[in-house]
Amino acid sequence: MLKRLLIVLPLLATLCVKAQKSADILNYIDTYKEMAIQEMVRTGVPASIKLAQGIHETMAGKSVLVMKSNNHFGIKCKNTWQGKKVYHDDDARGECFRSYSSANDSYLDHSNFLKNSSRYAFLFQLDPTDYKGWAYGLKQAGYATNIKYSQLLIKLIEDYNLQDYSLIALGRLKRPDVILASNKPEIGEPVAVEMVPAVMVETRPAIALAPVELFYPEGEFKINDTRVIYAKSGTSLLAVARQYDISLRRLLDFNDMEKEDVITEDQLLYLQRKRKTGVGEVHVVQEGETLYDICQTEGIRFEAMLKYNHLKQDDVPGIGERIYLRSSAPARPRLATEPALAAVVRTTVDSRPAMTNMFTHVVQTKETLYSIAKKYNVTVEKIQEWNRLQGVDLKIGQSLVIYQ
Repeated sequence: MLKRLLIVLPLLATLCVKAQKSADILNYIDTYKEMAIQEMVRTGVPASIKLAQGIHETMAGKSVLVMKSNNHFGIKCKNTWQGKKVYHDDDARGECFRSYSSANDSYLDHSNFLKNSSRYAFLFQLDPTDYKGWAYGLKQAGYATNIKYSQLLIKLIEDYNLQDYSLIALGRLKRPDVILASNKPEIGEPVAVEMVPAVMVETRPAIALAPVELFYPEGEFKINDTRVIYAKSGTSLLAVARQYDISLRRLLDFNDMEKEDVITEDQLLYLQRKRKTGVGEVHVVQEGETLYDICQTEGIRFEAMLKYNHLKQDDVPGIGERIYLRSSAPARPRLATEPALAAVVRTTVDSRPAMTNMFTHVVQTKETLYSIAKKYNVTVEKIQEWNRLQGVDLKIGQSLVIYQ
């Protein structure tokens, strides 16, 4: 009996520690997610990466260093630091670390530290949603000495759905009332954590008429592995062409434009030719969204998108229609000019509920069709029917339409 007790007690202690750690991480995310989103808007440092680094470097806000210095990212003094300092044992004894008056100051300095250093300049050329590229790039540039640093960040991002905060900063997700940090609770966590609904957002907002303001990083970044900037209304296209050393003719061609001098509304401007396929499988049309808006948002060539969906240049697809981005659509989407009866007939055929109850779920790492069906309290067969799936295989980043 005593021998069994000696075995069980350490196991129980381990499970309790795991549960506590996860609770600490959830609390850290809830406390600092807004700072991470704001800093991504300001500088382009992905919110997912910033939160993951903060969690790791501070042991979810519980490390000795963060307690005495508000240093959330383990940034050392270096020769240029003129602010407050603390001394802490790290790779060597008594190393000098930056000290801040508040967590907000630490978040600001971390962004500036990365943005203003030539060592990390290449990271800002990556797509802001490429958290794996950022994680491996930080290790490559020497941010940390831990050989598993990249994998640790990636695991935190995927286990706690931190990518959602980057998508919110980019305006690609609406802010739900409750944002779930993790849908994968550790053993021993209270059931309440597991029952919080996963991040569930209505379909992506339109560029010009979205109810949620879109945010993009300043300067050059990437969408669908294509160089792009976000330009304000009144921007001279000739000035942009000269700044990025491309001809005006090519700039117009990359963005499917006619002869224009200035842009008349805020929009994305691509600095190289867009891709023939998108990142996701489909894009669900929003109110006020045009085909041009969609091709710019997704970074896909206009003519390719038209071909996939059997559409003409001036067609306006109906709200809620699915625009295919990687392969040929099974049928042309309903147009906005076509009677609503067309949608009613289709719902009768495939048993889709009313459009007002439609949501889009983006498949995350380790999710299955069965786990997604369980989340939304629907059957696997319904999800297959709504999305015309032949089997149960899913791809990370794939969009699924869910009706409730």
